[in-house]
Formats: sequence, structure tokens, C-alpha cells
Amino acid sequence: MKVFLGMSGGVDSAVSAYLLQQQGHEVIGVYMKNWSKNLPGMKCPWAEDLADAKRVAVKLGIDFRVFDFEKEYKQKVVDYMLEEYQKGNTPNPDIMCNQEIKFKLFADTAFEQGAEAIATGHYARTDGGALLRAKDDNKDQTYFLYRVSEGIIPKVIFPVGDMEKPAVKALAAEIGLSVAHKPESMGVCFVGDANMRDFLAEFIETKPGDIIDIDTGEKLGVHDGAIFYTLGQRHGLNIGVGLPHYVVKKDMEKNIVYVSQNLNSLRLWTNQVKLKDVILRHSDDGRHIKARIRHRAPLVDADYQDGILTFAEEQKSLTPGQSVVFYRDGICLGGGIIEA
Repeated sequence: MKVFLGMSGGVDSAVSAYLLQQQGHEVIGVYMKNWSKNLPGMKCPWAEDLADAKRVAVKLGIDFRVFDFEKEYKQKVVDYMLEEYQKGNTPNPDIMCNQEIKFKLFADTAFEQGAEAIATGHYARTDGGALLRAKDDNKDQTYFLYRVSEGIIPKVIFPVGDMEKPAVKALAAEIGLSVAHKPESMGVCFVGDANMRDFLAEFIETKPGDIIDIDTGEKLGVHDGAIFYTLGQRHGLNIGVGLPHYVVKKDMEKNIVYVSQNLNSLRLWTNQVKLKDVILRHSDDGRHIKARIRHRAPLVDADYQDGILTFAEEQKSLTPGQSVVFYRDGICLGGGIIEA
């Protein structure tokens, strides 16, 4: 079978290429050039990643191509992220990248060029039309894949989904892949080593505002832009010693960040959350499910109905713009985006 594999320059997609080859597939490696812009003090790693992906393709003797999606990526992922931050939300651009780029634009382009299936190095599994959690629960990436179109899943292969990360790295070293010991990329897909605050500051004009104790009304300090703060955040506030303060509310119009020292504040804990843009696969009714409120968070019992997700136990720091993902018996059913 002719399989177009998204190759990021990392070890997971490199080993995926080898595994597909061993299974007898005709593998075409594809580097998606999504972002190449250097920012002050922030060098985009795309050229190094492309070179690493090419080296693996040469080592394995597979065809290699580059798909330039930079324009579409800016429109579908980066602009979306910036708009959400300006609204006071905390979006997940990796989820949008999977929905709009890797499993839509890349898939469409690959099939136009003769692909019979596509593959990536994500830690996930499929069974027919079902998206399943990976064998390595610590690396499972279905949280980031829940918005992928149900129709594409039967045409997707996740070669490392049945492996644990240490075994993937060991196999890469055993077969002599140059990326076997390459450090794992962290953070947002296109920001590289920069932190999100520095990235946002390049695109969004911000101004200082007050940090106010929501319980006493006292001004405790000054922040450098409300968009930089997330509900539940306790670090980076720089408002003195003693008990930590937590961000419990943001007023984007007045540019105020409200904080509290009360870890049991009702503003931090809730057993219900309103969701938007909900996806439910397999005509599931959303009742009596397991939910994950952030990547690597434990699965918790929940019940979804008519836009409202109710948890069996209260959850902390549910952040507007982030996603809650639904599961049942290891199957990813979909999920939704937390509303303010």
C-alpha cells in the first residue's frame, strides 16, 4: 500500500517510516513546512528538522517530499490562536493543527498525489473507524487528535501506537537512525524553544494592568498583559511572599487580572462546565463517559448532555479555550472546547 507519512524530523516519525517499510508498504516521507518565521531571540527550528527528516529518508531509501502549508497554517492555526488569546481564552493550537493541517490539508494533498493511506508518528491507535488510546498511556496523544474528522480515521496509520517510547528510541538506535537521541520538542508546535509569552508579544500589543485580590479588592501588583495569564495559574505573578495567589478571573475589557489565595475558591473548582464545538463520534450519546480535562490529566467520570459536561467530582482550573476529551473503554469519542 502507498502510504504518505508525515515526518517531523523527530524519532517517532522516523521509526514510523521504518515500521511501515518493514510491513511492506511503499512509504513516501513528507515534511510539512508549516512555520519558518524567525522572531527576535527565537530561531525557528524548521530547517534543522527538515534536514533530520531527509537524513532518515535517505538512510531508509524512501521517497521524500516537502509540502508547503505555511500560508494555510498561518490562517487556520496561528491566527486562530491569536484571536482566542485576545478574547481572554487559552487555546490549544496543536489540536487545531491536527484538525486543519495534518489530518485535513496534508491528507487531501496526499490522496491527490496517489496515497492509499496516511501515517504520522502520533501515539494513538485505530480500529476501523475508531480512534483508540495508545499502548503507552504516558505518551498517549489522542487528547490532541479528538477533533480529527471521523471519515479520515480508517485511512490513518499510527505505527508507534502499539509501542512504548523507550522501545521506540531503542529501535531507532538499533537501526542506526540519526535522530535516535534527538531531544524531544516541547511546547507549541511552531514556537520551538521560545515560550508562549514571548511569541504572543510579537503579534499582540499589550499594556500593563492591575492585579487585584478578588476577595478583598486590594491591588496587589501590576501585570504586563491579561492575555498572558491562565485561570488557575500561580507562577509568574510576582506579588509578594506568603501563601500563593491563583488567577481566578480575567476582565479583558478593563485589563484586570483577579487573584485569590483561597485554593478552595468556588471560582477555581466546579463540577459542571459548558462546552462548545462538541464532537461526538459513533453517534454516542455522551452519557456515563470518562473525560480528560487536559493532556495527561487523569480520566474522570463525567456525563455530557446538551452542551453541559457534569463531573462526578469537582475539577480545578477549567480554562476557557482548552479542550475536554471524552473516552469510553479506551475509545476516544470526541470532546469539546470549554466556554467562558
